[in-house]
Amino acid sequence: MSEPLGPPVEDRRAIVRDALGVGAATGLYGVSFGAVSVAAGLSVAQTCALSLVMFTGASQFALVGVLAGGGSALAASAAALLLGTRNTLYGLRVATLLQMGGARRAGAAQLLIDESTAMTVARSTRAGARTAYLWTGGSVFVLWNLFTLLGALGGTAIGDPRTYGLDAAVGGAFLALLWPRLAGPRARVIAVLAAAVAIGAVPLTPAGVPVLAAGGVALLAGLLTPGRRPERRPT
Repeated sequence: MSEPLGPPVEDRRAIVRDALGVGAATGLYGVSFGAVSVAAGLSVAQTCALSLVMFTGASQFALVGVLAGGGSALAASAAALLLGTRNTLYGLRVATLLQMGGARRAGAAQLLIDESTAMTVARSTRAGARTAYLWTGGSVFVLWNLFTLLGALGGTAIGDPRTYGLDAAVGGAFLALLWPRLAGPRARVIAVLAAAVAIGAVPLTPAGVPVLAAGGVALLAGLLTPGRRPERRPT
């Protein structure tokens, strides 16, 4: 018989409260995505469809960023897919904690994002992990899609985004998403190298390819210089 994850009881109300707080803070950022997406040339319906189906902020910003720069749909999709590969690794870890199967597992997979993963792995019981995952992922999903719609409608209402300089908002929003992740010297070095490769590729390659090249640098760096593995929790 498998051993329990940890102590038998966690405060469910505290988990739900924290999950809703994370959902509200993250969901509000959907306004930015909705606005920059229509500024990149997508319609309100296309913007909302991305949040409903793709539902992973970094990949969504990458996709509209490539499109805004004149890249092809194929290059934009490849950039989004490259950033989305991290969710595969999240899934391997979260699946062992949630122990869901069948249709429940397939449905829960739509909520696999940075925030729901972080909240889940911090729990000490399986019941707590499930509560954290479903409430965090669910609240982010609902609010992200709601505020995506509001941002897209607002972006459409102001007319041509170039009039207000909003055509540069895609890059700014993506930089804001990236900046908090540059916490250590290793991350900053990788970011500088990736930026250098992307800048060098701009005059030589079609739009969208520099983003893929930069992502390739980060992926290669991760494979060649793996960070220190976190210590395993006692069972």
